[in-house]
Amino acid sequence: MLAETERLLEFDKIVRLLSGYTQTGTGRDRALALAPLDNDTAIRQSLTEVSEVVTLLETSSAPSLGGLFDLKEVLAALRVEGAWLDVEALQAVLSSLEVAASCRQYFRQPNNVPELSALLDELDPLISIAASIRSCIDERGDILDSASVELARTRREINSLRLSVRQEMEEMLNSERFSGALQDRIVTERSGRYVLPVKADFKGQVRGFVHDTSATGQTLFVEPEQTLEKNNRLQSLLSEEKQEELRILQELSWLVAEERQQILINQEILTHLDLRVASGKFARACGGQVPHLVAEPIVDLRAAVHPLLLFASDGRPEAGPVVPIDLKVGADRSVLIMSGPNTGGKTVALKTVGLLLLMLRAGLPVPCHPDSRLHLFSRLFADIGDEQSIEEHLSTFSGHLTRLSRILKEADDDSLVLFDEAGTGTDPGEGAALIIAAVDSLRERGSKVVLTTHLNLLKGYAQLHDDVENAAVEFDPDTLRPTYRLHYGIPGESGAFTIARHYGLPEDVLARAESYLGTGEQEGRELISRLNELVRVLEAERSEASAELESARRERNKRKTLLREVEEQKSELLNKALRRGEQLVREAEREVRELLSRADQVERLPEQAEVVSAVKGVGEKLKQARKPVAETKKQVKNTEPGEILKVATLGVDGEVVEVAGNKVELNVQGKKMRLTLDKVEQYSPRRFAAKKNTATVRGKVERDRFDPRLLLVGKRVDAAVPELERFLDDALLEGVSEVEVVHGSGEGILRKAVREHLAAHRGVTAFHGAGPNQGGENVTIVEMRAK
Repeated sequence: MLAETERLLEFDKIVRLLSGYTQTGTGRDRALALAPLDNDTAIRQSLTEVSEVVTLLETSSAPSLGGLFDLKEVLAALRVEGAWLDVEALQAVLSSLEVAASCRQYFRQPNNVPELSALLDELDPLISIAASIRSCIDERGDILDSASVELARTRREINSLRLSVRQEMEEMLNSERFSGALQDRIVTERSGRYVLPVKADFKGQVRGFVHDTSATGQTLFVEPEQTLEKNNRLQSLLSEEKQEELRILQELSWLVAEERQQILINQEILTHLDLRVASGKFARACGGQVPHLVAEPIVDLRAAVHPLLLFASDGRPEAGPVVPIDLKVGADRSVLIMSGPNTGGKTVALKTVGLLLLMLRAGLPVPCHPDSRLHLFSRLFADIGDEQSIEEHLSTFSGHLTRLSRILKEADDDSLVLFDEAGTGTDPGEGAALIIAAVDSLRERGSKVVLTTHLNLLKGYAQLHDDVENAAVEFDPDTLRPTYRLHYGIPGESGAFTIARHYGLPEDVLARAESYLGTGEQEGRELISRLNELVRVLEAERSEASAELESARRERNKRKTLLREVEEQKSELLNKALRRGEQLVREAEREVRELLSRADQVERLPEQAEVVSAVKGVGEKLKQARKPVAETKKQVKNTEPGEILKVATLGVDGEVVEVAGNKVELNVQGKKMRLTLDKVEQYSPRRFAAKKNTATVRGKVERDRFDPRLLLVGKRVDAAVPELERFLDDALLEGVSEVEVVHGSGEGILRKAVREHLAAHRGVTAFHGAGPNQGGENVTIVEMRAK
């Protein structure tokens, strides 16, 4: 019954649209023959491959497959002994091998499509065969002179002999002896031999062999006896050329025959790839997604669209708006009964469910929200449309019963059953009763059912069972067109009188029609109408609330953005302040060096005291300049060992020891604490614990103790001398009388440079190598000038 279901749901139109995206004849045939698969593993594999194509097409163009030919019949002919391929067939083989080579190269590029790449594992472009064909046949289909030595030699002799024959015959044309006998002064060909056009009346004047006569009989085409021998030789050479060409084609055909099986494997792989690429393009055109495929027998479609509504009649994607639907059945809802006006909305919703399921089972992504959930029901049944058949003597009702009988025979607990306008074509009461009984049977065996109806008895049936639910299909009373929105929990009104009034039926007729309705029927209609009006009001309020919520969300995002910009501006200001502080430090250091230079030149004690006082003042400036700029604290997003964070609840700082996910281990006053990131704050600009063994000027100013030992071992002279200069300046500021400079021995270059600098420094009074127990000549002891 699956074939009939595919026809009723118009799956054939989907595969025709799909075939329009293929690049090859074999791919098009494969697309048109596409059918839903029975194996869930194969379905998931197909969907994965197509999803990879969609991903690939987002960043690059599809691989080119247009040069692939169907070679099955060509290769089958080679099974006959002595058979060979003509030039056209060999060109088709070459083109297909070139497509294989191109695809192999395409998928060797880095990409995130492992399943597609695996498809090509068995693809072999047979490079040597392709090269052989390419070296023998050009793009126009001519066999090249270079195809063989013998062919090249024969063709050279043919060209030379042709030239000789033509020259000899042209001499005859220009001869006075034959001037009156020739119809035209041209050399032409007949039966592959060079001839002269001779007037019939002068036949005896040009001796030779007559090959042809003009239509009028006035001209004879004569091969002169002078060129007869050369023409015979030319014919012989042309025959040899044909024989050599045939030998070359046979040799190439033999090479192809040897790899016949691999060429067929290539064709199968590339045809499969063409279908997958076409499926990916089709998915992009219709917004196809792969929903969550679940084991539980449910349909939970969100923002689903009937795919045929997205394309124009010529197959091009349609740009017009299409309202998506949300449809749920399964879990605690075994049956969904959709009702509403007879304006097409119910049937479209019903067909959408069935068609999307067929497409997924065929390996095609479907137009819906990716958060949709769908079970791959193993059986899908549909009873849709008017199945009258004059040939089979079936009425509409008989057609429905025939399908219903098949459904009740075959449906099981892994079946989805779709009924359109169930119970019609006969007495409404009896028809509704039959459908209710059938639905009861399907519920008992675990099938899931979606049906559309106008019958009130079926609408009431949903109120009697917890696992059966009504859904009203909304329509616009002004335009009388469906909106395709479903309102769950209430039945839909058919709206026959409203639609009739819109189409101009007289009011007196409508009033009389309403009077024929029973009291209960009228009350039921009025109740449904009030319910639907209430739903419309609630929907309008919900839309308004959603709009306000979205506005509030946008405002909140705007404020977040503004706050982030303010934080960035604040950070930039802090960085500028830090850079200014660094500039002040450099200026203060320069001022210290100038003051010390003055102190070295001043001899009177009062003036020296002034300089020392100025030095202390600059030292205070350095301390002020190196004070941290006012810090702010912010939420921790990422951190690293060594950073100083603030424990918000305790108001103390701690050094990061280890980071693990959203937790951090801190050293707080010598004790380990493990906290989540939301319990700590980060300074802005970020602060880090001071590194050990630093020897920069800034470090010396900030530390309480000055290290009188400078380590320069392993440093180059151009780096060591400036560091020595800063070290000596700091020693003077600290009032140290003696310091040590460790420079090592090596080749003595660094030691010599250090001592030359010490000799020239105004704050050094003396220096000498250390004693044997202090490092000897590896260390220089420096005596400093007192403050």
